[in-house]
Amino acid sequence: MSFEGMLRTVEELDTLEGYKAELIRGKIIVSPWLELRCMRPTLSLREQLTEHIAAEQVATHAPFLFSFPSVGRAYGPDLYVVDRSAFLTEGRHGDGEALSLVAEFTSTSTRDVDWQEKLQVYGQLVPVYLVVDMQAEEITCFSDPSPHGYRAHRTVSFGTPLPVPAPFSCEIDTTAFLPAG
Repeated sequence: MSFEGMLRTVEELDTLEGYKAELIRGKIIVSPWLELRCMRPTLSLREQLTEHIAAEQVATHAPFLFSFPSVGRAYGPDLYVVDRSAFLTEGRHGDGEALSLVAEFTSTSTRDVDWQEKLQVYGQLVPVYLVVDMQAEEITCFSDPSPHGYRAHRTVSFGTPLPVPAPFSCEIDTTAFLPAG
């Protein structure tokens, strides 16, 4: 089946509430949206990023797919910054080229995909990729994409500020990422 055919199938799936379907490695993969424990760090990250985005962008965790046709992939990022123009088109998926930042929050079922598959694809196009590793309690900022993947990265433990380079040029306070306790 062609990429467009697979993408149509993903879009037409009637997934259970709380689940998303993505195209990963040429297969349709259904996985749960974020766990409840991820919501506090997700909201904190979105609020902090909103202060540093351009007027024509939005930081959101709305459940939309973004396609990467050149590699036959379509992902539903946990949180992302995207040009508002991406929402002016018909259909149910946006263009991956409209993304300027993606954040994925790992779970035991998605961790490998976030660290490998998505790192490779985003690393060719998306200016900033944040992997919020909920199991290791660390956040990694990848930046400077190239045809061979990201050329820069930095990892900090939750509770430590994380510098995020241009086009955001800010520092993320990660204290809200720490487990409640």
